[in-house]
Amino acid sequence: QVQLVESGGGLVEAGGSLRLSCAASGRTFSSYNFGWFRQAPEKERQFVAAISGSGGSTLYTDSVKGRFTISRDNAKNTLYLQMNSLRPEDTAVYYCASRPGVWMRDRQKENRMYNGWGQGTQVTVSS
Repeated sequence: QVQLVESGGGLVEAGGSLRLSCAASGRTFSSYNFGWFRQAPEKERQFVAAISGSGGSTLYTDSVKGRFTISRDNAKNTLYLQMNSLRPEDTAVYYCASRPGVWMRDRQKENRMYNGWGQGTQVTVSS
């Protein structure tokens, strides 16, 4: 199981951009699928985006399509989430999550599919 550490969160005005990073330990990074989830105060954790081990498959929740891009650099053991055109409703703690094995397509949206989680990074978008 990989250890995950997120960074890159912060305060940004609506319409601005942030890039989140998730650094992973271990030598089998490319064998893991990864997801980004977010949790706003008093709300359940929700799926944002996911990417397969090779990076060839991605998945997004509808509200971020066209604004967010998930990517990975297997040589650097790092996962990214580029967030553009940010909105106040994007405010949340963002978590990266890992899951080894085959790409499970739409099931990658489910929290329970992941067995490794980072500590989270706060993203706050002001109006």
